[in-house]
Amino acid sequence: MTTNDMPDWEKRFRAPRVGLPDWAEDAPDRSLFVSNATGTYELYAWDRATGTRRQATDRPNGTTDGTLSPDGEWIWWFSDTDGDEFGTWVRQPFAGGPDEPAAPGLAPSYPAGLAIGRDGTAVVGRSTDEDGTTIHVARADGTAPVEIYRHRESAGVGDLSYDGTLIAIEHTEHGDAMHASLRVVTLDGGTVAELDDTKGGSEELGLEVLGFAPVAGDTRLLVGHQRRGRWEPMIWDVAAGTETELALDLPGDVGAQWYPDGSALLVEHGYEARSELWRFDPVTRDLVRVDTPPGTVSGATARPDGTVEYLWSSAAQPSSVRSTAGGIVLDAPGMTAPGSLPVEDVWVDGPGGRVHALAQRPVGHGEGPFPTVFEIHGGPAWHDSDSFAAAPAAWLDHGFAVVRVNYRGSTGYGREWTDALKHRVGLIELEDISAVREWAVASGLADPARLVLSGGSWGGYLTLLGLGTRPGDWAVGLAAVPVADYVTAYHDEMEALKALDRTLFGGTPEEVPERFAASSPLTYVEAVSAPVYIAAGVNDPRCPIRQIDNYVDRLAGRGAVHEVYRYDAGHGSLVVEERIKQVRMEIDFALRHLAP
Repeated sequence: MTTNDMPDWEKRFRAPRVGLPDWAEDAPDRSLFVSNATGTYELYAWDRATGTRRQATDRPNGTTDGTLSPDGEWIWWFSDTDGDEFGTWVRQPFAGGPDEPAAPGLAPSYPAGLAIGRDGTAVVGRSTDEDGTTIHVARADGTAPVEIYRHRESAGVGDLSYDGTLIAIEHTEHGDAMHASLRVVTLDGGTVAELDDTKGGSEELGLEVLGFAPVAGDTRLLVGHQRRGRWEPMIWDVAAGTETELALDLPGDVGAQWYPDGSALLVEHGYEARSELWRFDPVTRDLVRVDTPPGTVSGATARPDGTVEYLWSSAAQPSSVRSTAGGIVLDAPGMTAPGSLPVEDVWVDGPGGRVHALAQRPVGHGEGPFPTVFEIHGGPAWHDSDSFAAAPAAWLDHGFAVVRVNYRGSTGYGREWTDALKHRVGLIELEDISAVREWAVASGLADPARLVLSGGSWGGYLTLLGLGTRPGDWAVGLAAVPVADYVTAYHDEMEALKALDRTLFGGTPEEVPERFAASSPLTYVEAVSAPVYIAAGVNDPRCPIRQIDNYVDRLAGRGAVHEVYRYDAGHGSLVVEERIKQVRMEIDFALRHLAP
């Protein structure tokens, strides 16, 4: 197929794209970025001084998890097997060369954070079903890594101080996997400082590591907190024991990172599905807007010269890496992705408060009502935004309206909204989706006889749960890598997700069986009346295949209309043609089963 013959929806997937470049702290001309230029998402090294780019990784199912050592001499990347997320860190010279074990002596695990020091010391976080979380210090001299931390509950490496003497750890030893506490330790594991807003697990207030100040001898740690009901930054001096809340006058969630010289903070502000950037001076408290177009900034970094590079897009315009110095920083050769259609903001009164949704209506397909896809986001701690996405654009090209709902459980609308789904997991989110569905039909946007419930991961879970608990609402269901049988999923999933599920449900399936049953799609499988399409990765550690097979067997046993597609990867695919194949199958399934 030539480019001229290729439909726009396929071009959006195939068009080469690049991620925001990471750069070495002490060699800022050396960068690492992710691109799909070969048809599979892989890591690329970029020497800005010479303009040289080279592909650093080349694996059948792609690679996206990598970083640079501070001196820019080494590329570290995580080597798993076909997307199973279980493996080890390896490294290769920036200029090219063979891969070698980056931390010899550490057995394979799920990753739980990584920090690399200027002397080559690495702090490696590991998670396994057997050990929970362990953290190890691997010295550059090749001696065996030393374990400095171990706990059954989830934890992870947050950062390593500029001089390599202090390690910031996020942990959930109190048992609440949704609200972490912080501990700063020395390289031998000795505790220097603690910060616990949960007060031992009695309060639902989380903390996150944003980064040590990039200055030698500076013991200030930038921290995210939820003390005022949303994410905000503060500065914690771990040596002095002082906490400085910044209390920026911005609505919504606020994150931050240091400028390279430590003199200011690059503030990332998200509000109502859009985001923007600011520069904040902690001394003068001056807050100055960094100019970016309306839409979504998916990542940003301040460069040593004070400019800011950021990855930007909107629903209508594809992503690009831009600079406040002007122009595009980095692009990939080849076709340009066609644009799509803007989103309309919708606010609907729901049982837990106003629900924010993003709606798009097709052009050139009449006035409506339209067949409509409710594309439900995963996470659940995530949110849909005014950003470019090829899958919703594909539905629009085929004459469907698209609605995306930031249900309770989504981020970006305050702590209470995010934390609301506890104990009635799945059911609360569906109440909000149902409220928006009623608006879509009443407003004339959606044809009630041609409604598709669709999503991946947590969105796939909500799809299957919605088809069973509200079977009259949906004409077709499309679920990618879903939770389908929650009890089996709990027992088979990676340890970090077990901890999250214990927090969401208030215990294990054996301790609160009634809650797991009420929230499991398998409980309602007999009520499913809509045709169901399910895509599953056979190596998926998050939504494992056995629990999906259990659900499919029940559908097949009652003769329900369904199709299942299994592919050789994990929780989604990094291969462009595989992704196009799956979207094509979803669209074809919906068109075959919707009333004309």
